[in-house]
Amino acid sequence: MSEKNYRLLGSPMKEPRGESISKSPNRGAVKIVSGPVVTAKTDFSVRMFEVVRVGVLGLLGEVIRIRDGEADIQTCEDTTGLRVGEEILFTGELLGIELGPGLLGTVLDGTGRPLRKLGEKGIYLERGAQASALSDDKLWRFTPATETGEEAGPGDVLGTVVEGSRFLHRVLFPANLPGGRVSWIAPEGDRRVRECICRLDNGAEITLSQRWELRVPRPAGSRLPSDRPLLTGQRVLDTLFPLALGGTAVLPGGFGTGKTVTQQSLARWCNADVIVYVGCGERGNEMTEVLEEFPTLTDPRYGTPLMERMVLVANTSNMPVAAREASIYLGMTLAEYYRDMGYDVAVMADSTSRWAEALREIGGRLEEMPGEEGYPAYLGSRLSRYYERTGRVEVLGRPRRQGSVTAINAVSPAGGDFSEPVTQASLRLSGAFWGLDKNLAQARHFPAINWRVSYSLYENLLSDGMEEMAGENWTALREYLKGVLLHERELSDLVRLLGRDGLSEEDKWALYHAENLKILYLQQNAYSPEDACFSLTRSAALLSLLRTLDEKARKAIADGLYYDEVVAFPIRSDLMSLRALPENALSEKAGEWLSAMETKFSAAKEKMGTRNESPVER
Repeated sequence: MSEKNYRLLGSPMKEPRGESISKSPNRGAVKIVSGPVVTAKTDFSVRMFEVVRVGVLGLLGEVIRIRDGEADIQTCEDTTGLRVGEEILFTGELLGIELGPGLLGTVLDGTGRPLRKLGEKGIYLERGAQASALSDDKLWRFTPATETGEEAGPGDVLGTVVEGSRFLHRVLFPANLPGGRVSWIAPEGDRRVRECICRLDNGAEITLSQRWELRVPRPAGSRLPSDRPLLTGQRVLDTLFPLALGGTAVLPGGFGTGKTVTQQSLARWCNADVIVYVGCGERGNEMTEVLEEFPTLTDPRYGTPLMERMVLVANTSNMPVAAREASIYLGMTLAEYYRDMGYDVAVMADSTSRWAEALREIGGRLEEMPGEEGYPAYLGSRLSRYYERTGRVEVLGRPRRQGSVTAINAVSPAGGDFSEPVTQASLRLSGAFWGLDKNLAQARHFPAINWRVSYSLYENLLSDGMEEMAGENWTALREYLKGVLLHERELSDLVRLLGRDGLSEEDKWALYHAENLKILYLQQNAYSPEDACFSLTRSAALLSLLRTLDEKARKAIADGLYYDEVVAFPIRSDLMSLRALPENALSEKAGEWLSAMETKFSAAKEKMGTRNESPVER
């Protein structure tokens, strides 16, 4: 393998993580091939998770077990045709990615290779192909943010680069280098990612790019409380099961319950500054839809292409399992990089079940002792390492700034069984549980979030912040919605025993109105421009309208109006029309419609009173 190809694995900096790159990497030989697991003969020191290149094609792999004179390697590519005795190059580095301007808008595979660049050679990826995620030729307009003679240390902002039409990419002092005094800083001008933009008095040179190892968390300053909401634009989530910036949510559901569509909606409408979408072991047709749809979408916040603040990691189910296992660490490393710039980042992983299946397959080939349902015993600890990299923090360096990484992970339990190991391990580590229900999906109720089993641990922490955004009555509205859904469940049990005719007029209305809330509020059409996203204030206006209608209808029934006469008015169709109105028009038209309904109820009561009078009274 040429020195040039080997250097693609390394860093543009001279000493990544304080260790110099070996000029003559160690070399071993293939001893055993078992699917994606290769056993190598070694007579030298080997690092755990060290990156290797296997065979004449240079297949990418990682060391996953070290024994006396042998090392087990999981390859991230197909090993078909690999022969015993072929050379294995040990690079001395851990799997990493080059971070810098140009990552936004790209599509990477599970190991960080740019798929568009690799696809220029043909529709099939060549085994052993290497390419940096960053472009060598593109020029970036660098604006310095520090001066010669100033002290600079890990996390400091050295300058800025504008990506796309508006995204401000902050060039950071690498967190894996010691600080020093700036002896030279590049003036404003066009620079390539590997050109030096800063030189320290100790001789260290810093470029626009920096390398980071995927499995190593990026350091941060102090952790901050989870008291700011990640607004999703989905009424059922923002109202009943809110998620905090820096929090974690698990989205389990069986086949066809809408996990992928829900995550795509969250990616488009949530209030995160940067989105990292990881397709981890999903079907090729689903990933194709993502790759075709997202580049055509417009960012609703700024009116620019949505891909200008997104990174897609595509690792489909037909790709090697080892690359799938690395993909979620890649997504988290990208998220931490933008967090350190002071941005709120959301990671969408779809799905962690496929990631766990990769662990199970590799563990089986290594003949490890299996745990529950064949998953490795360390499944929980591996998941916890991933989840613990989330959070809202005050990041390192100057100027002071805050950033967050929020994880929303889909889980695909076989048969929709939430008691299986991956779902249970995720539940122990997540702050929000958004359970998808197959019965709701079959009834075409989307998002199919089951409000009876879902929960959020951030509800109380976020209540003050939500009231600041939506109004002082937000908590009361949320409790009202919970109360109606709970009462509807009790009445449904009663109907099964006595039948609907056994209910009082008020209880009949309660059941009808609960259905209104489910159809008009909890259900949301992801493909409707008017209904796909609701701001918190617009959701509050709609829920307030539904609560006031409930109060007026109950009063009319208490005054003697029958349930059948109340529902004879086109209530649901009118509410559907009102729901489609913009936020300002909704509040105005809602008041007019409620006044009109109250007038209709009064007229119906008068008509009913006239009907019930005797001829003498008339």
